[in-house]
Amino acid sequence: MSRDDLRRRMRRRRRALAAAAPEAGAEAARRLPDDALPPIRVFAAYLPAGGEMDPGPLARRLLALGAEQVLPRVTEDGPMRFLQAPPGCALEPDAAGQPAPASDAPEQRPDLVIAPLLAFDRLGGRLGQGGGHYDRALAALRRDGPVFVLGLAFAGQEVDRLDLQPHDQKLDAVLTEAGYRRLPQA
Repeated sequence: MSRDDLRRRMRRRRRALAAAAPEAGAEAARRLPDDALPPIRVFAAYLPAGGEMDPGPLARRLLALGAEQVLPRVTEDGPMRFLQAPPGCALEPDAAGQPAPASDAPEQRPDLVIAPLLAFDRLGGRLGQGGGHYDRALAALRRDGPVFVLGLAFAGQEVDRLDLQPHDQKLDAVLTEAGYRRLPQA
């Protein structure tokens, strides 16, 4: 099956899983062990679209621990940037049409990236929407130092094995409504 066919299939599956379990984001946040993540000063979360699991409950948990939140902004001619988004700040569509902080908002480097996905495998593989925005942003972050990448997904988004491309960035862990799992990086 081609990656495009798999994406279409997984988009349908994710929408069905989201409709069947609207509180899955809250359940996933409850299932994150207190000691699972490295120390976090700044984390990046996304605003859910297309049946993506809601990272809001997890973000609230991290904010309560004193971490700061940034949101991604896809730019027309450059990499995805992670921008400060204080509560109540105005959002505007980015180059991908997603709500994001204004382009002149201060940029901040996250220690943790909560990554949306269409599918994941037990080896840390992640299948995204196909634009490569997260892969490029994660590669740049990893060149500059450590960053922990946590995939947030429904347990039903797991597949046996993804055919990864050289540019694909792996997940360090995945959090679902069924629990938390560290993933191998080799």
